[in-house]
Amino acid sequence: MKKGNPTALLPLVVFLALFLGSGIYFNMQGVDMAFYQLPAPVAAIVGIILAFVMGKGSIDEKMDTFVSGVGDSNIIIMCMIYLLAGGFSAVASAMGGVDSTVNFGLSIIPPSLILPGIFIIACFVSTSMGTSMGTISAVAPIAVEMAIKAQLPVAVAVGAVVGGAMFGDNLSMISDTTIAATRTQGCEMKDKFIMNFKIALPAAILTIIIMIITGVSGQIPADLDYSVIKIVPYIAVLVLALAGINVFLVLIIGIVLGGIIGLIDGSLTFISFAQTIYEGFTSMQEVFILSLLVGGLAALIAKDGGVDYLLHAITSRIKSTRGAEAGIGALVSVADICTANNTVAIVITGPMAKQIADENGVDPRRSASILDIFSCVWQGI
Repeated sequence: MKKGNPTALLPLVVFLALFLGSGIYFNMQGVDMAFYQLPAPVAAIVGIILAFVMGKGSIDEKMDTFVSGVGDSNIIIMCMIYLLAGGFSAVASAMGGVDSTVNFGLSIIPPSLILPGIFIIACFVSTSMGTSMGTISAVAPIAVEMAIKAQLPVAVAVGAVVGGAMFGDNLSMISDTTIAATRTQGCEMKDKFIMNFKIALPAAILTIIIMIITGVSGQIPADLDYSVIKIVPYIAVLVLALAGINVFLVLIIGIVLGGIIGLIDGSLTFISFAQTIYEGFTSMQEVFILSLLVGGLAALIAKDGGVDYLLHAITSRIKSTRGAEAGIGALVSVADICTANNTVAIVITGPMAKQIADENGVDPRRSASILDIFSCVWQGI
């Protein structure tokens, strides 16, 4: 392998430093959502400009390289899936799917199992919605209320929500982290799900056991309103995806099914249905734009030898398949710590992880799972 050019990595370093630095600054200022104040695409633009200034060749040649990276088939497919996943999540939520799922789960929790029940509900909701932040927004207020009434430590209840949200975000077929991990590693979502499930399930079971042992009884809110039919789109998407049906078709079916249910019960009209789909599209705007920009930035860095240098630095220390897996885990962990965004971390490190996996015999399903798991673990922390 070529030793590459370390200075070619400077645009990526600047991008990460801007993102991390602004997050730390705003955090010290006491600003909420500190790491989301500077939009990641803007930080990426700065890195791209630097790559153009530093790179060899004419502006036209560098633009061709950038555009080829932006237009990579995996990047475009990933972005299209983002849009459909956002549309499905928005429609399912608008017709009451999230509230019904949460309330249904709460209605079947025994009072003696509040903590593990909250964790399991967060797991299912996040797996269904494909978003950890959406799950936390929906479940955390209820968990806090229940914890106060049951005289449980609020931090523990919120921790159960965050843990379950990250578990589901990691596994979900429509999660942006899953989409990014499978597209960059070249494996099917259902295959990654099965591999990932085998790794994550023991940890979830151990968590539930600990919560059962250390938990206490409490009150469950009464008169919980839910409709089982509104949970159907989530279940349908999960089942169809596991059956191996094309993810585009799965998400379109989910959107249509959610729309039909909403139209029948009056929670949606034809116009609001269309508007909600578009709102779902726009909710994925940042990760959509960032994926395109990072694809172009990665192509510029690769052309100038930056990727070769980084891969050489990592692979020269790898002596086994397990070592390669550890290297992939460390790579995405550092990226997530720097960006505080697990999807961004996977988009940045995915192509490099793919090369490490290919050269060291790591199964694509496993490398995709490792990327997703480590990024979600650090995101939760």
